[in-house]
Amino acid sequence: MPVLESSLDVRSAAFARNREDMLDLLQTVDELLQEASEGGGPEAMARLRSQGKMPIRERIAHVLDQDSPFLEISPLAAWRSPFAVSSGFVVGIGVIEGVECLILGHDPSVRAGAFNQFNSKKLMRGLQISRENRLPYIQFVESAGADLRGQGANEDPEEALQREIGHFAESGRLFYEITELSKMRIPSVSLVFGASTAGGAYQPGMSDYNILIKNQSRVFLGGPPLVKMATGEDADPESLGGADMHATISGLGDYLAQDEMDGIRMCREVVSHFNWRKRGPEPEEQFEEPIHDSEDLLGIVSKDLKSPFDIREVISRIVDGSQFEDFKPLYGPTLVCGWASIHGYRIGILGNNGALFSESAEKAAQFIQLCNQIDVPILFLHNITGFLVGTDFEQGGITKNGSKMINAVSNSTVPHISIVVGASYGAGNYGMSGRGFGTRFSFIWPTAKIAVMGPKQMAGVMTIVGKGAAARRGIEFDDEADAKRAAVAEHWAEERSKGLFATSRVSDDGMIDPRDTRMVISIVLSACHNEEVKGTKEYGTWRM
Repeated sequence: MPVLESSLDVRSAAFARNREDMLDLLQTVDELLQEASEGGGPEAMARLRSQGKMPIRERIAHVLDQDSPFLEISPLAAWRSPFAVSSGFVVGIGVIEGVECLILGHDPSVRAGAFNQFNSKKLMRGLQISRENRLPYIQFVESAGADLRGQGANEDPEEALQREIGHFAESGRLFYEITELSKMRIPSVSLVFGASTAGGAYQPGMSDYNILIKNQSRVFLGGPPLVKMATGEDADPESLGGADMHATISGLGDYLAQDEMDGIRMCREVVSHFNWRKRGPEPEEQFEEPIHDSEDLLGIVSKDLKSPFDIREVISRIVDGSQFEDFKPLYGPTLVCGWASIHGYRIGILGNNGALFSESAEKAAQFIQLCNQIDVPILFLHNITGFLVGTDFEQGGITKNGSKMINAVSNSTVPHISIVVGASYGAGNYGMSGRGFGTRFSFIWPTAKIAVMGPKQMAGVMTIVGKGAAARRGIEFDDEADAKRAAVAEHWAEERSKGLFATSRVSDDGMIDPRDTRMVISIVLSACHNEEVKGTKEYGTWRM
């Protein structure tokens, strides 16, 4: 397979500027990740340790195999919201006793591990990852149930009520999802570290295996205050839902641990007896690292996403041996398609080198079909403003051929992985297997922007529509007022298109350091191969 050559000038002023900007963005990300690791803050962490409890990330670190990585999902959820960064839940993929598992943990230092609209999304995303990739599901449970303090200080009470109703309906789905895993023969394990109330109680209630900790775990649908209000009974917490009671009387507890480390040991033992076997093909044992330096990935993409770059410069720094078989390189050149391998796993790659033309879309549709024929996962590298618009392009079949590409993406059954390195706007996001298209995993670089369209274009479209409406009504259009409105609209569209905002709303699986791209892809590729990798031979109707 040919080795990709690099023409990247790492001594240029542009490269140095891009690298400096990227490092500034990464510093912000690192500061937020540090904030997330601090949970509810120093006071809350000190209170937790005074109770003889470990922070959630320490619990997870102890259950993982030694020196194995942990890929956290949506670690920056809830940034710029009334809730703590990371939202009080930790979700990720890690290896326990040689088995790749989906691990979810409540952070008891953040509002007692209560559910809110952000961590509920993370919880449901974790269950989806477990189901789609056939990963055993491990829960570290310690939750006060629903967060009853979710309303922000300046939030309208009616809006808060509607949001909470929607949150309640959505989070209730977790009970169904956990039991569905059992039906699919995907094991679920709950290790209960503290009080698990209401919805938190159903997590062990629906699990295949339950580990409770003596004098620490408490599981009840209604805690003593609710029991008092509902029945008038003055219930003792240990008699109502303590670990000893559940292990000896109710039968909810399968294992009774003496302390947290003993519970973690038991969790590892439970996973060890799963007799787990991956169904997908194994990777090639021998592979080469890229010949081009991953450090160069810091300087490829400009903060000004109008500045072009060759996506092959990214590909050459993440694939084995920098080897890439370019498919149809002379046809539809604004979309790069080809085959490579990453950590020994064969993979097809689509990467943007400009807007999508009819030819680019047709090439993509054919390439996606070929990947499905040979059962090869697909990596989508986004830097796309969308499909080209205009009379000439419509007459040239852009809608018809763009639909072919989206048809192929929608019907493809091999695992899709998306990495947004630059822009991902409008239908371009759809064509490149955005989050709404069943993508197994989706990550973004700090430079990423995701929106219906560019902020300037959106503000301009609103102005044109406004002028048309004024003309139809026979009134004078206020250019000055429109300019002020357009400036505000453009500002907020710009802010909300930034990757940091998108990732904080759990619209992807996390913002990653460009230098970690190869490692992240290899982890999720390995996770995907727990399930059989099988492409479809059937598609919807092609408009010829």
